Amino acid sequence: MSERGYYGEFGGAFVPEILTATFDELQLAFETAKQDPAFWEEFVQLMGSYSCRPTPISYAENLTNRFGGARIYIKREDLNHTGAHKANNVMGQGLLVKRMGKTRVIAETGAGQHGVATATMAARLGFECTIYMGEVDVERQRPNVFWMERLGATVVPVTDGSRTLKDAINEAFRDWVSNMDNTHYVLGTACGPHPFPEMVTYFQSIIGTEARKQILEITGKLPKRVYACVGGGSNAMGIFSGFLADDDGDKRVELIGVEAGGHGIETGQHAARLASKDASIGVAQGYKTYFLQDGDGQMKETHSVSAGLDYVGVSPILAHLRDSGRVRFEAATDKEVIEALALTIKSEGLIPALESSHAFATAFKEAPQLSSDDVLLINQSGRGDKDIFTVADAFDDPKWEQFIIDKAAQYQARAAARRSS
Repeated sequence: MSERGYYGEFGGAFVPEILTATFDELQLAFETAKQDPAFWEEFVQLMGSYSCRPTPISYAENLTNRFGGARIYIKREDLNHTGAHKANNVMGQGLLVKRMGKTRVIAETGAGQHGVATATMAARLGFECTIYMGEVDVERQRPNVFWMERLGATVVPVTDGSRTLKDAINEAFRDWVSNMDNTHYVLGTACGPHPFPEMVTYFQSIIGTEARKQILEITGKLPKRVYACVGGGSNAMGIFSGFLADDDGDKRVELIGVEAGGHGIETGQHAARLASKDASIGVAQGYKTYFLQDGDGQMKETHSVSAGLDYVGVSPILAHLRDSGRVRFEAATDKEVIEALALTIKSEGLIPALESSHAFATAFKEAPQLSSDDVLLINQSGRGDKDIFTVADAFDDPKWEQFIIDKAAQYQARAAARRSS
């Protein structure tokens, strides 16, 4: 990375002049914290006592036997408090907010896990909290909205544009411009203006640090391949960070990022920025990377069965790693993802999030091609509880459908009774 926050030609900080001083303050606070060994120690201790770190690695014996080929291991970020890797970043940024003396945090969220994690951090550390969420995502991730509100956060549905993650990010930046004196924007992924890509990666690198040590202890070797889903890129950068050292051993570890193939790349209804030829380099939301945009620079509509992978851009760090050949990118379709999720549930008793299931889908395709001496490591970035409505609909479960009908009738009866009283 250069001094200006660039990774190759990607990154930078394209921010309005009014936010320059705020970004300078954040950069200074982050650099000072990084140089203080006590800060990282405080972070690790907090994650250990509050968020179940280190998360374990599980051997997927049944899946390994089913596919043959490589041995499949799973890094269990779903066991983090709040159910995903998101807690790593938000608790780290929360400690930074305390250092800066600010009293309010805001965040964007798509799948809702980052929103829940931010609301949890705010409750734990005593901050006022506002979460911006696209109206479409509010509807498909209602359980997470419920918990954010119970945790004391104000959830603001965003009705602009496609009403998904990119629009929630835009709205959060508008809030920050108006309230920068007392507010910190807890950006949830390794995107946005510098120093956010570096800062989010720094906190998420705890995944890779643990995973490298654990897989060596368990198998006696580094993995042949490491798989992670990619929306903005925070969980991928987290686990990839453990295998990016510039030595021969690490260079032999192949890193695979899996994006949302949606209904298929050929349909245009997907969110594959680096695994397709549909994206081009541009500047938006404060940084330079690959975006799904038209010839006029207008952002295209995206699609994914998972609310957390339909972002229109991607981490500038991952863009650089792709273009330099260090990370390979693939795309998994909605159909492949649902099939991989169903198989993982029945085979291992694990329920990965729809986002994580993209990584599983691609790993399952490739495992049979390898030797039984090879090790594959999949980052299960989150658990699938939040996806119950989407998954049940995809499975076309008649019992679930009847449950929803009955529950809706009960709510309607109670509402009618309240109106008549």
